[in-house]
Amino acid sequence: MPARDGLPASMRMFHVKRWVERGCDRLMHVRSADWIFRQSLGTDAEWMADLRALVLRADLERLGRYDEQRVRERFLAAFSPQNTRVIVRDGRDVGLVAVRSDGEVRWIEHFYLEPTMQGMGIGGQVLGEILADSPDSAHRLNVLQGSAARRLYVRHGFEVEREDAVDVFMIRTASSRRS
Repeated sequence: MPARDGLPASMRMFHVKRWVERGCDRLMHVRSADWIFRQSLGTDAEWMADLRALVLRADLERLGRYDEQRVRERFLAAFSPQNTRVIVRDGRDVGLVAVRSDGEVRWIEHFYLEPTMQGMGIGGQVLGEILADSPDSAHRLNVLQGSAARRLYVRHGFEVEREDAVDVFMIRTASSRRS
């Protein structure tokens, strides 16, 4: 159904909204009426580590690598609030994405959505916005072998760079962008 500007939600321009819940008053981009970003806070680390453990569990168990404590510790050791955005839907934190610049490359290091939010197009919208932030930069990430998330990355122009028994390392260069 078209919004009041006459465009469907998927085509609306980015808007800016002030997010004041939980003491965060930074300006955030609104992608659609369905979700927004807010900047991560240091106090977000624990629930984010829990979400990571939940989202990765099935794939890591399939690979014989699941250890909840290790999954959480690895996240907490590398957590950088300044590189992490929280995905908020209906006033509730439902996911996160962390992007780190490394020279001319941007690493998408953590990208997790609650299982109940998966399959609704939110992940594709979020990834599209991340890529649009720096369209001329290469983007790298790694995904677990056999993960359904790999299809999302391929749809957005990522290609396999290398892989091992556990991880698939992918890259999206400016020349590999899909229109």
